[in-house]
Amino acid sequence: MFPFCLFKEQMKKIFGNTSGLKPNQIKRLEKLYEHRVPSSSIIDYDYTKRISSLSKEIKRQLGIFIDRSGKIAYIVIGDSNRINIPDLSDYASAKGRLISLRYIHTHLKHEPLSEEDLTDLSLLRLDAVGAITINDFGLPEKIHIGHISPDSFNKNPYQIFPPFPPSQIDIKFDEVIKLLESELEKSWDNIKKDTGKERCILISVTTKSKRIAQESMIELESLSISSGIEVIDTIIQHKDSINPKFLMGKGKINEISIVALQKGATLLVFDQELNPSQIRSITDYVELKVIDRSQLILDIFAQRARTKEGKLQVELAQLKYMLPRLISHKPVLSRLAGGIGTRGPGETKLEMDRRRIKERIAFLEKAINSVQKQRGIEKSKRAKQNIPIVSIIGYTNAGKSTLLNSLTKSDVFVEDRLFATLDPTSRRIKFPQNIDVIITDTVGFIKDLPKDLLVAFRATLEELESADILLHVVDMNDNFYESHIESVEHILEELELKHIPTIMVFNKQDKAETERNDYIKNTHKDSVLISANDSSTLIPLINKIVDLLHVIDKIQK
Repeated sequence: MFPFCLFKEQMKKIFGNTSGLKPNQIKRLEKLYEHRVPSSSIIDYDYTKRISSLSKEIKRQLGIFIDRSGKIAYIVIGDSNRINIPDLSDYASAKGRLISLRYIHTHLKHEPLSEEDLTDLSLLRLDAVGAITINDFGLPEKIHIGHISPDSFNKNPYQIFPPFPPSQIDIKFDEVIKLLESELEKSWDNIKKDTGKERCILISVTTKSKRIAQESMIELESLSISSGIEVIDTIIQHKDSINPKFLMGKGKINEISIVALQKGATLLVFDQELNPSQIRSITDYVELKVIDRSQLILDIFAQRARTKEGKLQVELAQLKYMLPRLISHKPVLSRLAGGIGTRGPGETKLEMDRRRIKERIAFLEKAINSVQKQRGIEKSKRAKQNIPIVSIIGYTNAGKSTLLNSLTKSDVFVEDRLFATLDPTSRRIKFPQNIDVIITDTVGFIKDLPKDLLVAFRATLEELESADILLHVVDMNDNFYESHIESVEHILEELELKHIPTIMVFNKQDKAETERNDYIKNTHKDSVLISANDSSTLIPLINKIVDLLHVIDKIQK
């Protein structure tokens, strides 16, 4: 009997703002749990009268959560303007499904469904939301009902019905919900047939120009694809000023959460770097994973690292990025309720995680310092041999590894995607006039390269300090090649490598239009145009390298 009694008491709990209520009012509120709504109705008229009368008497909004069997799951008291929703985690929804609860509550000021009502509807994935307006006699006047639209092409993310007199609600609720979930599940059934990829919505909230924002989003999409993520939608929002808490307004986040539900998204990827506070605010608001551009790049590096050194560097960068972003969640009574933002480590575990991460960072830094010392020894050996070093640099996916393969007759892994290769490669070859040269290929650069990644890969990038010549490879067929050049030159400046003689090498000449070829020849007169996969086009480049090595040799003598 004891467990049953305990359950019965728990079910009679009145949530929310009960202070100041009379014992008789509390008892009448508790008796509301005893009612059973017909499963085919969203709510029955007699029940709306009881709710409206009590709400008018206590001068507070009164909310009822009803499950699909018609059973009353929660009764919540608010103030005159709003209701704080309790923890609904017992009804957490599966992917592609609604939460199996409808939320009916009173409005004391004759207002229809509010923005907060629609936010609750989407973020909590409620079956439906309804607002009952009350007349001066405490009787229900109208009921306003809405549910999520299952159609991802519908500009309005909600289906809102015209207001009904509560005695004439002409909605067969069980049929509406069955159809709604069937439509939502169709998209998830299709997803299950896929390869199990994450499905993301790309988001940019920016004050920059339309051209710059679009360029950045095209690159973010390429990064997502390179990481194995399926992009299902992109959203660019131009703003005069950025919301410091959410980047965008709550209304926009609400829209995005519905699009995610409709299209089966599992992940939001922001083009802007999110600080720890912003990540917490957004993840508290939407039931989706949230990452930013930097985290996406780190994930790609983690996938691509092959050598022990590369894995050490990537892990260090990831941990340094993660440490300030470890999120603590405390269950609180809020509108977001339920599982949204409340799942995560406890405080004790969080502190343990922080301590272990700091210990691991210290270990990795020592290991990378050891690698750095070993590189120093190798540099000294090469310096004694007096063999010139030519390092290939450039924006990611510009064709650096292809050029290395063509110059040295090697078979370094090549693929048409961002950051296909990470680990540096060196090959020794003999140029004309019996000149031995070491050609090195380094990790590709990218705009806004995460600082932690730049620091972690400094041991690798310091190899460039030993270079006698840098070959800056540019994909001339990329519409944004000029901004890519700027990004690479900015990183070279950060690494204090601008003093090293550099040859600009425009790659993929065979794919570029004649006008672009002519334009580049006129604007970059000291550059060389090549097709890296065609060794016959490399002769002018090799001659230019040899000539520059002779000049450097004379200067040094």
